[in-house]
Amino acid sequence: MPIGTKRRGLLLYTVPEIQMRKIQTCCTVLGACLLAASPQFAQTHARANAPEIPFDSVPNFLKLPPDLYLGEGIGVATNSKGHIFVYTRSQHTRLFEFDATGKYIGEIGEGLYGFAFAHAVRVDPRDNIWVVDEGSNMVIKFNPAGQVVMLMGRRPEPIDAGLGLVPPAPGSNPQPYVFDRPTDVAWDAAGDIFVSDGYGNSRVVKYDRNGKFIAAVGTKGNGKLQLNLPHTLAADAKGNVYVGDRSNARIQVFDNDLAFKASYDNVGAPWAVCITPGPHQYIYSSNSFPDSNNSELIPTSGEIYKMELDGTVLGKFGHPGKKLGEFSTVHEIDCRTPDQIMISEITAWRVQKIVLHPGVKK
Repeated sequence: MPIGTKRRGLLLYTVPEIQMRKIQTCCTVLGACLLAASPQFAQTHARANAPEIPFDSVPNFLKLPPDLYLGEGIGVATNSKGHIFVYTRSQHTRLFEFDATGKYIGEIGEGLYGFAFAHAVRVDPRDNIWVVDEGSNMVIKFNPAGQVVMLMGRRPEPIDAGLGLVPPAPGSNPQPYVFDRPTDVAWDAAGDIFVSDGYGNSRVVKYDRNGKFIAAVGTKGNGKLQLNLPHTLAADAKGNVYVGDRSNARIQVFDNDLAFKASYDNVGAPWAVCITPGPHQYIYSSNSFPDSNNSELIPTSGEIYKMELDGTVLGKFGHPGKKLGEFSTVHEIDCRTPDQIMISEITAWRVQKIVLHPGVKK
């Protein structure tokens, strides 16, 4: 009998199966408890009153070769040359590179062991490419030539599942170097690394530039120093960290030592957060239309907000849809060029280049 297996009469159930049956029974008795826990129910109508920012979407910007297609648009990032990196879930998780005009260059990391279920791609100030893979529980650093130069976390052993071993409960005792469905990565000026760890552990972890653990903040919940699905994060020039606390419908701000500073709870559920470079930095935050495609949530979601670092809302743009210039579950934003931003979308299977016109009245 496999480890972690229990016998009931003539049937064998693994411990996870028994737990699932208990959950199903709970839902039968209490009604809709699983639905209430799903991401779509975290969607909150934003309270911010903001002017509309006019914008255009560049048609057919990314040019893929014949017979090559994007799957879900999970991540998008640009480097100092304007090259675009797209992390996508298709039959396999893949990382593509395009030049600044959208012309296809090639694929990075084809067949890589750490690619299982894409979640984010970012490019650091030295043009290193980082991917965060929710499925393999890994953060992987490529140099600008596309070679793997650093690994954080480790993919779970397939044999563990085969033996029926029961993993620890999410967040029960998170280890410094073990992730549980991580979601994003950022850096400060010293090169220190911040990882949002994520679906399972509900925390943010700080490492030095070589990957040595420094500190962590967060447990699952909705109070101070708690997080409920930290889905995205970004750092400003001073090293403050802005965390999209998605299921709590707020952006939480921590200083460079991960001490709490502020909370912005007026722009809905932040699926994707980006901070512009330059002397005057801005935040973009997406109150994304959920990937459940629940049409009842269209009136309360889909827009992207432009904010000051102190949380002041300057404007917004966009609404749900799958036409050009509409947004279908924005999962990542690249804002290296503040008024020309790249947006990856899950349920439309695409990346859009958006050109904002902030000085133009709509």
